[in-house]
Amino acid sequence: MSASSVQDEVAAIVANDRKVTESEIETAFDKLPALPLDFLHGEWKGGVFNTGHPGRDRLTEMDWLGKNFHSTEDVDPIVVSKDGKRECDENWGHAILREMRYRGLVSTAMIYNDHAIIDHFRYVNDDLVIGAMDTKRFGDDVGVCYFYLYK
Repeated sequence: MSASSVQDEVAAIVANDRKVTESEIETAFDKLPALPLDFLHGEWKGGVFNTGHPGRDRLTEMDWLGKNFHSTEDVDPIVVSKDGKRECDENWGHAILREMRYRGLVSTAMIYNDHAIIDHFRYVNDDLVIGAMDTKRFGDDVGVCYFYLYK
């Protein structure tokens, strides 16, 4: 499958919010191109792929809206709805962006300042990226929480 057809498939999954397996998203993630370090700027809305991962429920409970990218050195990793406005959830602190190798490809990663979480990103299109949340926060055997950010 070509990168463009994988990109179209991922965009369709996001648009329909259909149930997918972690394996399906992982396969697509591995075929997508790297995300340049300077790509993520401004406010991005977020969603979590419906794989059954407990991270989806947790982020929904938090009323997670997405992430704010001010610079490579200043990211609001957990933006929630408070009184109808987008606000950084200070319980989750801030983050930085770096290039890191993950699953065989060097791409943009977001490293939380105060939590053992790294989000690895791949490019889908100019308005959509997907991420893999690398953390033990949900347990050792629950798999990877795959999510997406969109404009």
